[in-house]
Amino acid sequence: MVLLRRVLGDTLRARRLAQRRTLRDVSTAANVSLGYLSEIERGQKEASSELLAAICDALGVRQSEVLQDVTDTVALAEEMAGVLTPVPAGKETEGNDNKASATASLDRGTSRIENRAQGHEVVYAA
Repeated sequence: MVLLRRVLGDTLRARRLAQRRTLRDVSTAANVSLGYLSEIERGQKEASSELLAAICDALGVRQSEVLQDVTDTVALAEEMAGVLTPVPAGKETEGNDNKASATASLDRGTSRIENRAQGHEVVYAA
């Protein structure tokens, strides 16, 4: 099962890191507390539509771009859900036809799917 808040958080974090910006910088620009933004990025809190708009504005990206990234990642997770085999953290299993890999974080009970061709990462409940 894919947790939308985790995928959204991963997407926002990836955008922020791609810009080499800090949590403090983005939280200040979005007028949200640093701790709350961190919880959103880690998928622990749901972002309201107003807050998502403020974060996207602070990152200088369109909401539609972020939501499209989330949609693509969720779709990939749904396609891969039936073929994944969790492996210990730090190990990878590569699929030849779609260049995707899956790893399981055994201590947190989550698995990740990464679409290397598009740079997407998905987290879903194991």
